[in-house]
Amino acid sequence: MLSDTQCRRAKAIDKPVKLSDEKGLYLFVTPAGGRIWRLKYRFAGKEKKLVFGPYPEVSLAEARDLRDEARRLLRDHHDPAVTKKAALVTSRADNANTFELIATQWHALNKGMWATRHAEDVIHSLKRDVFPAIGALPIRDIKTPKVLELLRAIEARPAIETAKRVRQRISAVFVYAIGEGIADDDPAAVVKSALKPLHRGKQPAITDLVKARKVLADAEAEDAHPVTKLALRLLALTAVRPGELRGARWDEIEGIDWSDPAAQPVEPLWRIPAARMKGRLTRKEEVGGDHLVPLSRQAIDVLRTAYSLSGRGPLPFPNARHSHRPMSENAIGYLLNRAGYHHRHVPHGWRATFSTIMNERFKADHDIIELMLAHVAQNKVKAAYDRAAHLDRRRELAQLWADLIADGLRPAAEVIIGPRR
Repeated sequence: MLSDTQCRRAKAIDKPVKLSDEKGLYLFVTPAGGRIWRLKYRFAGKEKKLVFGPYPEVSLAEARDLRDEARRLLRDHHDPAVTKKAALVTSRADNANTFELIATQWHALNKGMWATRHAEDVIHSLKRDVFPAIGALPIRDIKTPKVLELLRAIEARPAIETAKRVRQRISAVFVYAIGEGIADDDPAAVVKSALKPLHRGKQPAITDLVKARKVLADAEAEDAHPVTKLALRLLALTAVRPGELRGARWDEIEGIDWSDPAAQPVEPLWRIPAARMKGRLTRKEEVGGDHLVPLSRQAIDVLRTAYSLSGRGPLPFPNARHSHRPMSENAIGYLLNRAGYHHRHVPHGWRATFSTIMNERFKADHDIIELMLAHVAQNKVKAAYDRAAHLDRRRELAQLWADLIADGLRPAAEVIIGPRR
């Protein structure tokens, strides 16, 4: 058997030298001075060689351990050289299967089942919060502490709800990877209970009619961009979600002749595509797809005024700097804050305002009011029927609501001139 001293003192000569240890292991010394561990063995009646690596990077003790492992494979009728090559291929594949690559594949597989807005939000959150931290790592090498570390960083912003959503998305990527045989476990699953609890409260909203009218009047008296003021008024009139209003397009509006301001609208309707609505596409099928928003006279007034500002572009409420992009998601909220309603009334709060006031006055129409808010009914057949059968009543309720909330407000055209002094 070799000693470590013999290995260190092995000298190069003009021809290769083999320094034997035992059980087929030997140190191969090249004329150039290289010292390499090799194993000679027989498999299927043929003599073969297996290289373990250079000395002293691979010590004598390590070389013997590798030899013993190879002999165990031989005992189980496996060729150590073939096993080593297979392990190398697997290792290279594991290194190539980074989290970002697998997450992108998962997203591509699932985005067809999601609303466009949701699909964009998912990939954006991964690019912003996840890929910089673990995107370049092989997915098999990512362990629980690393996942928890990136989630803690999100919580510290603070963005507790975002951290929980990101954890769910990371977990979904790992579940997909496990199914594909690319990962063995889901390190994001076990950190769920380690995250900070989310104390979810209701969106701040003023639900008294007189006070709600004052919210609009106060906000419209502020010195703000005309598009923001018009968007706020339409949001209050329609009670749609803020994201649905921001992404509105002129081609979604039906029944209005934009070329003739004097032309009477014919059953004016805002048809919000299912792809822009909240939730999964399969869930939206329960309400027949697109969300239909009947437009009141006051809503048409807002849209005609907006058309005079942004009618040349595709969006009624474009970004102040880039007309092809929607307005900032914070613009309406900042306007309400400046008007004195910070933590008292938020853009999403108009839905609660509409629901509370209309249900108090029209209790018999509760189901139709829910339909106007795009809330999903449990009975798919009933929901599809209601959607078509109650459109006339929805038009009536939309006008009744507009008459209530817009009472005392000046015409939309005056809003864009400037604040009332």
